[in-house]
Amino acid sequence: MNRSLAFSYFNALALILLCSSGALLAGCSDNEPDPTSEIGPNPKLPEQAQYLIPPMHVASVIGWKEGETPKVADGLKITALAAGLKHPRSVYVLPNGDVLAVESIAPPAASIKRPKDLIMGWIESMATSGGGNEGSNRITLLRDADGDGVAEVNETFLDHLNSPFGVALVGSDLYVADTDAIRRYPYQEGETKITERGTVLTELPGGPIDHHWTKSLVASEDGNKLYAGVGSNSNITENGIEAEKNRAAILEVDRQTGSFRIFADGLRNPNGLSWEPQTHALWTVVNERDELGPNLVPDYMTSVKDGGFYGWPYSYFGQNVDPRVMPQRPDLVAKAIVPDYSLSAHVAPLGMAFYTADNLPAQYKGGAFVGEHGSWNRHEFNGYKVVFVPFQNGKPSGKPQDVVTGFLQGDDQTHGRPVGLAVDKAGGLLIADDVGNTVWRVTAAR
Repeated sequence: MNRSLAFSYFNALALILLCSSGALLAGCSDNEPDPTSEIGPNPKLPEQAQYLIPPMHVASVIGWKEGETPKVADGLKITALAAGLKHPRSVYVLPNGDVLAVESIAPPAASIKRPKDLIMGWIESMATSGGGNEGSNRITLLRDADGDGVAEVNETFLDHLNSPFGVALVGSDLYVADTDAIRRYPYQEGETKITERGTVLTELPGGPIDHHWTKSLVASEDGNKLYAGVGSNSNITENGIEAEKNRAAILEVDRQTGSFRIFADGLRNPNGLSWEPQTHALWTVVNERDELGPNLVPDYMTSVKDGGFYGWPYSYFGQNVDPRVMPQRPDLVAKAIVPDYSLSAHVAPLGMAFYTADNLPAQYKGGAFVGEHGSWNRHEFNGYKVVFVPFQNGKPSGKPQDVVTGFLQGDDQTHGRPVGLAVDKAGGLLIADDVGNTVWRVTAAR
């Protein structure tokens, strides 16, 4: 059975199971509410719905044919900086303009205990498949020395990594956040390959479950600290609270000693750690929980307060209690911080980049681009695009604008899925497309 047919078959099977299993029958309707009502600082949240098997709709990956590209907003153009990569999940720009494309796949999954886990695990693996896994778990250096928008140097920079994601350079120290540790490597400007084994700065929560395995990374502006985003080991602690130690949190790591503390927690899966350019506050995008309905719970972007608690798993978007979590913690719910800005439910934001350069049109300056990997857990797709959120005085100041679209093909297929974002030295926006196996570059259409 070919992949497209297999996806169609499984989507139909999942719907039959949902509608015949005693699950909430409202979930069998294709007439889902419009998720745009949930966008902004004060989202209108629907009532909760619980499911034995939640709504599912998985997009089969068809990739990009030669000459095909995503669509961009007026005034922009898009080119492939590099294609034929192996699951590029994030991008990082070095001071000399070289681009590091972090290619990674998930670590081996722990044993599955529940029938629903089998279905959900299958869906998640298929939703991120495409292009094969051989040769991934590495960092590739891309260099566009002649400025034509295509990298003429494409070379393995670091290899034999363990599901890497985040990268940060401080001086001559290059830090890579593998799924289980932050590793430090010596870096010299201009080199195209690091052969040293590197050293472990600090261990990070990893296996054996390692549900949210990507570890976002950013250095403090003075270079003394590193901040690592560590996602939860479950949807709502179904693997036990002990499995969540130092998870659903942003860790502050001392760059000299490797010691760390929890900077903020209650963040189910924080990614895209970035410094807002005007206030210099730390911001993140967060994937929220599933299985409360197609329009719950909204994913969001927010500034992060030192010592702040953002609700997971006991509540969401402030004091909205999740009744599935036992025992309840009203003391923590009472202090849960309301996130700054809802992006709507299940868009799966995995990347964020503030724009301070001058290449793109002026309306983008000062705001944030967000890479929305896209839903699989609602009947009608949501996300699968890069949006721009305007900022004023350090806060979001308007509705998101679609900037890069066209990833979806019809009702059941996708060419690719955007993940990490970065701004290159010339002011172009870089997009890691992990199942389209491409790093895209967006610039002004001059």
